[in-house]
Amino acid sequence: MAQSFEQFLEQHLSEVRPLAREAALAWWEANTTGSEEAFERGAHLQAKLMKIIAREDEYRFLQSIPSESLTDPLLKRQHKLLLDEYRGHQMSEKVIDELVQREKEIEKEYNTYRALLRGERVSDNTLRDILQKSDDSDERREAWEASKQIGERVADAVRELARLRNREAQRLGFRDYYAMRLELQELDETRLFELLEQLHELSNAPFQRYKQRLDERLAARFGVSVEDLRPWHYTDPFFQSPPPGEVDLNPLFEGKDIEAISREFYQAVGLPVEPILERSDLYEREGKCQHAFCIDIDREGDVRVLCNLRSSERWMGTMLHELGHAVYDYYINRSLPYLLRTPAHTLSTEAIAMLFGRMHRNAHWLKRYVGISEEQATAVARPAIEEMQASLIVFTRWVLVMTHFERAMYANPDGDLNSLWYQLVEKYQWLRKPEGRDSADWAAKIHIALAPVYYQNYILGEMEASQLVHVLRTQVL
Repeated sequence: MAQSFEQFLEQHLSEVRPLAREAALAWWEANTTGSEEAFERGAHLQAKLMKIIAREDEYRFLQSIPSESLTDPLLKRQHKLLLDEYRGHQMSEKVIDELVQREKEIEKEYNTYRALLRGERVSDNTLRDILQKSDDSDERREAWEASKQIGERVADAVRELARLRNREAQRLGFRDYYAMRLELQELDETRLFELLEQLHELSNAPFQRYKQRLDERLAARFGVSVEDLRPWHYTDPFFQSPPPGEVDLNPLFEGKDIEAISREFYQAVGLPVEPILERSDLYEREGKCQHAFCIDIDREGDVRVLCNLRSSERWMGTMLHELGHAVYDYYINRSLPYLLRTPAHTLSTEAIAMLFGRMHRNAHWLKRYVGISEEQATAVARPAIEEMQASLIVFTRWVLVMTHFERAMYANPDGDLNSLWYQLVEKYQWLRKPEGRDSADWAAKIHIALAPVYYQNYILGEMEASQLVHVLRTQVL
């Protein structure tokens, strides 16, 4: 059995590896340029790859191999990964073409759309700058509403995509697409949501203390009562990260070279990133994806990061985070089999990214890499720690919104998702829904359409990152 599986592996990889590389390069070009031709080429290649993994005879062959017959742990693991991948792709070529085409159209819309604010097309960075700096509630409201415009544009397409994903998942014997994706990620749904409920209960008291102080501070800043605070008063369009605390760290990064700081830091910890940065695309321009991600093109060392850098605390943290993913990918042992040359789990790569992404809120780090004075370092030490605590507690509550919304959306894609969204926002984030608002604000979050059933890995990654920090501090340093 082992020999026949090895022969299958060799044949499978000879077909898949070059295609996967081509598809990754096309996707990179599409995201960095907005090119229609690159989107089309990427979709074609992605569909071609999916059709290979959809082959019924190959899936039956993988099913016929008893796991216990593979004594080599590396072979056994590759068999498990392939079995799960084939299991989730047992669908017709027509369905694959439809899925890929729908995803491509939605992705292009997210990447190329620029919000309309007071008659001008503006970038996400511009909207965030307003939410960061403006003391005018009306201007903030307009910027916040503009950040949600994309939701109305894609909502119907996202619902239809969810219906299609559900239909195929149910045909394969799963309750819905959400249940299928969790199982194929080797995550137990019951255990996951028990953990999320624990996080909900354990975070209630500290979140209440934090948000009470925050609301009082914001009400004073904007000259309104606490009861009149609305989502646009909280800086981040989704309140997934906290507004600046008593000491705003943003001025520390004004005029700083985020790329150079990142390069120096990773060099100092023994993980040089020059080969990664040489291939990366780090600065904003028209047509380019406005978000941030890391991609491993070929599992041979071509690892790249996409960012839209500005000299701000947010982009410093984002750059450190994405390079955390990148060094994980780049420094994986390349003597491992191709299929195993990936992070141990999605939550593990998120853990490493979270670990590095926290550094910019450390006073010692700021002194060494940003060049603040000893006096400044002393002044920001406590606020920086409080900022980190606030970030973790706010992010925990945001993940509760996302995970519960996604599960409910796939349970009923035809439901009143606009109302559901604000029910969860009010339950977990304690934000007040704007009066009379009935818009698809949920669809403004790109992950819901294009990184489905992923968000739980962020909070699991934060937990693992905290465990790693604890071990480093108590047992290594």
